[in-house]
Amino acid sequence: MRHIEHPGPEHAQRRLAVDCGLVHARVALASGATLIDALAAMLDRFGVSSAVATLHGGGFDPFVYYMPALSPTPAHAVYFSGRHEPKGLVRLESAGVTIGRRGHQPWLHCHGIWRDAAGLRLGGHVVPNEALIAEPVEASMWFLKGAAFEVTPSPETAFSLFEPKATGEGATDGKGAFALAIRANEDLCTALEQECRARGIASAQVRGGVGSLIGARFDDGRMVEPFVTEVFIREGKVGTNAANALEAQIDVALVDHLGGLSEGRLQRGDNPVLVTFELVVEPTSFTPTWNTK
Repeated sequence: MRHIEHPGPEHAQRRLAVDCGLVHARVALASGATLIDALAAMLDRFGVSSAVATLHGGGFDPFVYYMPALSPTPAHAVYFSGRHEPKGLVRLESAGVTIGRRGHQPWLHCHGIWRDAAGLRLGGHVVPNEALIAEPVEASMWFLKGAAFEVTPSPETAFSLFEPKATGEGATDGKGAFALAIRANEDLCTALEQECRARGIASAQVRGGVGSLIGARFDDGRMVEPFVTEVFIREGKVGTNAANALEAQIDVALVDHLGGLSEGRLQRGDNPVLVTFELVVEPTSFTPTWNTK
């Protein structure tokens, strides 16, 4: 499996999981606010400090984004490009978002695909306070109770990354949901399966999902060779296969550092995380002998 060497010491704990409750809502993000302000207002409305979401449709003007990039110095294994500022209305196709806290302020991590004013299909990392909603955006949001994603220094990668933390914002609902961050070089599907197995989960839906992979291999044999990517999960689930083993089925969209867009279902066991991957898991069933209390 592909591997990336980060500059700092490897963290002993390769995935971080925190129990949470979930409240789901479909909302419209109105024009006239930046993406971060519109989503922060939804957090306030539901009385929480963190959520994951998928976005569809709508448009932005102005709009600023970064693309994945090679690192210009040894201080990081990978990096991000300079600012991209397309002129005119940018129409969103879809995106994944993690909303949480940076210090005492709301912040978010958003990867998506859109079309510029000329109709060119592009993707990358949205700069949340410089993306002004010009046409309403549809958002399917899962609000976290009892946990939040917080920006935390990562000595291993030399970045500051979202990690799930327990909070005092109400109790979890006892249904077994959890917020998860997966560290570099861990296979995304395997890490999901392992965490679900440890919790007695027989089936689950993945909510949200934003991060990066070391290139990509899809289950139809296609490969993404450029190794610096920005990825979001379009749809994900964990279930039991014919061999009675847990199997994660994760459909993603991504942009690589050469500007290529790719979409498909990830091949299990061959898609290591590049820097981080954050998501939420909502169980739909447990093994017969498992007690969630």
